[in-house]
Amino acid sequence: METTKAKIWQKTNTQNLLRHVSGKYYARVSNGRKQVWKSLKTSHLSVAKPRLAKFIQERAGTVAPDTGSAKMTFAEALELHMAALVAKVKTRENKPGTLHYWKQIYAALDRSWPELAGSEIRRVTASDCRKWAMGFSKASSTRFNNTVAGLRHVFEIAIESGIIYANPASKVSRQKVRNEAPTLPSRDEFTALVDGVAKAGAWCSRDCADFIQGLAFTGCRKGEASEMEWRDLDFEAEKIIVRGDPITATKNGEIRRVPMIPAARTLFERMRADRQEEAKTEKVFRVNEAQKAIDHACKKLGITRITHHDLRHLFATICIESGVDIPTVSRWLGHKDGGVLAMKTYGHLRDEHSTQQAARVNF
Repeated sequence: METTKAKIWQKTNTQNLLRHVSGKYYARVSNGRKQVWKSLKTSHLSVAKPRLAKFIQERAGTVAPDTGSAKMTFAEALELHMAALVAKVKTRENKPGTLHYWKQIYAALDRSWPELAGSEIRRVTASDCRKWAMGFSKASSTRFNNTVAGLRHVFEIAIESGIIYANPASKVSRQKVRNEAPTLPSRDEFTALVDGVAKAGAWCSRDCADFIQGLAFTGCRKGEASEMEWRDLDFEAEKIIVRGDPITATKNGEIRRVPMIPAARTLFERMRADRQEEAKTEKVFRVNEAQKAIDHACKKLGITRITHHDLRHLFATICIESGVDIPTVSRWLGHKDGGVLAMKTYGHLRDEHSTQQAARVNF
């Protein structure tokens, strides 16, 4: 029995603190008659220590002595938070793209509030957070709200550590997100864009043009299109299998099948004819991004700059304008909400179509 316990529980250099084989820390205290165990719900020693002190304080009804962790800076708390995000990626609970996005969020926070990183968390006030928010409010509503959420996440680490008892960022109001219609190129502008990229003269110009058309003709996300292999193109059934990343799959974690519209079939047949010798497991597209090529062509043609994701919007827009209902387009895009997000994004197109159809009603 003792041998089994030794394998499951590891002693630490801190009294009353034990580490489970899973990596989680537990408090173990005695009231003289029996032992009391409590999970500290963390695998980080620097977090476990103040939680242990708080637990002992609550049981004894006395003020726990101050610890070095009480002087935790925002940067130190952020490090713990990022470590937890990295762990979720390793366990595939989160995708690498999610981690990359949060890194961008915290980089933006650091640029807009550079003195925060070295500040002791217990000295950061709600007034400080509101002052920062006033200066950062010029950011897009989505970026602003996500940065506020990121700020709160880090302060939660300090709350769980017993360093502070309230989140100073909780009073920062979120901005209302306005779903504005994306600015997309017309059909003629898109054709000119593809032609401009193809004839730019770079070694990968033709490949970039193919990638741009592939995104617009399939509605795939950039990462999904990058992973597409020849085996995923079913010309007989006129279907495209969207698998996404080989490890993390698509954004919603599911493989989906989307129709191969005529424009996509023409593109893929031409590409396959040029590369018949390639194995079925070879990638369809030879590049995985074309933003610089897009930017250069847009500037040269004098049209509004678009992104890879705008090409996904373009696919959805053309489908809806062609008469495909929004719930169907939503499934093709890989949404799992039954069309709620697509309705918010493309509802204006449905309204325009409705008005046009109403003009045809004749009594």
